[in-house]
Amino acid sequence: MALKAASARNLHAQVIEDIGSSIVGGVLQPGEALPGESQLAGQMEVSRTVLREALKVLASKGLIETRQKTGMRVREPRHWNHLDADVLAWRCATMPTDDFVEKLVEMRGIIEPAAVMAAARRRDPAQLETIAEALEAMEEAEDLDAWAEADLRFHEAVLAATNNELLSSLFAVIETALATFFVMSARNAKNFKYSLPQHRAVYEAIRRRRPNEAAAAMHSMIADSRTNMRKGRRG
Repeated sequence: MALKAASARNLHAQVIEDIGSSIVGGVLQPGEALPGESQLAGQMEVSRTVLREALKVLASKGLIETRQKTGMRVREPRHWNHLDADVLAWRCATMPTDDFVEKLVEMRGIIEPAAVMAAARRRDPAQLETIAEALEAMEEAEDLDAWAEADLRFHEAVLAATNNELLSSLFAVIETALATFFVMSARNAKNFKYSLPQHRAVYEAIRRRRPNEAAAAMHSMIADSRTNMRKGRRG
């Protein structure tokens, strides 16, 4: 019984992945009709029960809608839940567009300077130590993968140090997009550790409880990333 349940869960996840990534990746276009349940279940070799549950999840993400007369259709991107972890992952699985990268940079510019200011005011010693450990891992990284992982931990630790559960929860939402961005930015640089001085400056400002300096350092970091990404896209 447990094996059957596990198999059903795997099929459910696979249907969500196949249809969701096809929509977000542009294989299925907005307004395009999906086959009827029986036909779609047959094509995907799953039961109608598994298919229905997967379609409910996709509808909750804003990707599809079902109408009585027209059946299932792909929704316009303005209806998608763009901060849904799966939707973000599907967008990042294909090479992110210039427009998407610019929007991500804009979001970082709004959120992260305010976050580091809050962290500088509220961090406790344990949280500061976690930021320091992530910074040390960045300094010691020997390849791009290790760098990107440590970079992600650094930004996660900063958000946690705000002691604002809404801000720290936001990391879980945008983690995939940030990870993709950090890898792309570092890959475009001559030295993947190019942003290490700004990260050190952010840490020092948080350590010394200087919110304005922390925000200025974060603004500088994001600006450098934007410039680096633009150079990479022109190359």
